[in-house]
Amino acid sequence: MDQLRGVPRRGLLVGGALAVASSLAACRAQGPHPERKSADDAPHPLSSVSSTGRTQAGVDRPGAPQEHLGLVVLDLAPAQEGDEVAKVIADLGRSVQRVARGSHPRMAGLAPGDTTVTVGIGPRLVSGAGRELPGAARLPAFAREKIPEAARDGDVLLQICGSDPLVVSCAEAACTAALTDAGAHVRWSQQGFRPPAGPHAGRNLLGFPDGIIVPKGPEQMRREVWLDGPGPVAGGTIAVVRRLRIATDRFLAQPVHRQEEIIGRRRSDGAPLSGGGPEAEVDLGAKTPDGRYRVPPMAHARRANPLTSGSGLMLRRGYSYRNGPDDAGLVFISFQRELRTFVATLQRLDEGDDLMAFTTATASGTFLVLPGFDTERTLGAGLLAG
Repeated sequence: MDQLRGVPRRGLLVGGALAVASSLAACRAQGPHPERKSADDAPHPLSSVSSTGRTQAGVDRPGAPQEHLGLVVLDLAPAQEGDEVAKVIADLGRSVQRVARGSHPRMAGLAPGDTTVTVGIGPRLVSGAGRELPGAARLPAFAREKIPEAARDGDVLLQICGSDPLVVSCAEAACTAALTDAGAHVRWSQQGFRPPAGPHAGRNLLGFPDGIIVPKGPEQMRREVWLDGPGPVAGGTIAVVRRLRIATDRFLAQPVHRQEEIIGRRRSDGAPLSGGGPEAEVDLGAKTPDGRYRVPPMAHARRANPLTSGSGLMLRRGYSYRNGPDDAGLVFISFQRELRTFVATLQRLDEGDDLMAFTTATASGTFLVLPGFDTERTLGAGLLAG
């Protein structure tokens, strides 16, 4: 989609190097002769992100997505219903708080830094709480899907994000264990990476900056993302997760001008072909002197634009992934008030979008991201039984 995010292959190598460096630093710190450093050389601690509040962390807190992702989709034991489900999710929330404090034993004494954990529940669990609730509907089938049953839907979504891949890995293990120890099993999981936060949108595996058209500011977030009003889902949102394998070699074999026509933006800086800088609005009516649309009719920037799909805005946290030479692409994560925002957009892309010819969905699901919680109000309280 127009907001594909990630980094070139070297981003994965950098991520691995950071993980190794973190491990070596931890070992050296415990050695008999630790290296002395001046105050100026000492690393600056990452700002922590509170796990509690009206909304969960990991959606719009922090404002810029962290560099590393651990995503896990699980199923609870089929026999668990009602109060049993409520207890499992409440216990998971307590584990999330311990991870955020760095007090969980599986964190191995590591400081949590800016690591966040976001929890969602799938349509089966939402329907058990009320069939008319947001999040009770499943995603329909779309074109260009090769999704095994084990990688479709699911009961619980864990999205763990952070700047330190080692901490993300420990947090993922802690939160996954909170569920598997209670009888859940993992359906699928995926690690992802993206460039460090900066003033401009990061580049993806295709080399294009993206993640530009998103809700900005509290008012747009309230209107486009957060569920509101009195009720058990206020402070939640609807998440869509899709793993998209992208034929990067085939795309990059196209001449640069053709790549730009497919995306609808300049590769050099991400500016729309309709004119202006990287942050400029896409002018869907802009034409060349000979009457051709500057943003081609089947360009992704046109087809995914909310004005053409008739949908609202989605907040995205996209991460690139690489599982091997023939399996690389994007973990697409979007948050929206209504599932139809995503569905209408993707149906529009299925009708005709040049970029879609290079993508294949290999995993998919939608989840109700639960409202925020704290030490007094447990995760899922008021929605799940118990």
